[in-house]
Amino acid sequence: MRKGFTLVELLIVLAVIAALMAVATPLALNAVKNAKASQVAQNFRNIKTAVENYWNTEKPTAAAAITGISIGTLVSSKYLSATPTNFSVAVTTGTGGVYNCTITYSGKDVDADKVRSNGMGEVQGNTGADLTLTFNLQKWW
Repeated sequence: MRKGFTLVELLIVLAVIAALMAVATPLALNAVKNAKASQVAQNFRNIKTAVENYWNTEKPTAAAAITGISIGTLVSSKYLSATPTNFSVAVTTGTGGVYNCTITYSGKDVDADKVRSNGMGEVQGNTGADLTLTFNLQKWW
């Protein structure tokens, strides 16, 4: 008698491996999507905190300094440690010393509902479109 596996035995092993991969692949892809949404939510949180810290510490007075706040400004001033990909910040003048800040994520690669369920319920936008977080900054000085 010969030692080794028959062709049928090898095909059965391949079929079992294929069935396991069919079950495991969607779970892995879902985990990757959840991780990306969590990362985007954390970046929104970090950028919002950095803008608020910059605003209250630096106390920008000139209109150009106020509306010139950007991700680059926050990184160079050490309020953010790195530049997050696909994010931008815009500050526009309001009335009565209140300014509107909008943080935009233009990646279009995350599920908006998953970002909101990761603690950023105030994020606006739909999956496949830009996501935005808008909040007010009060000039108190």
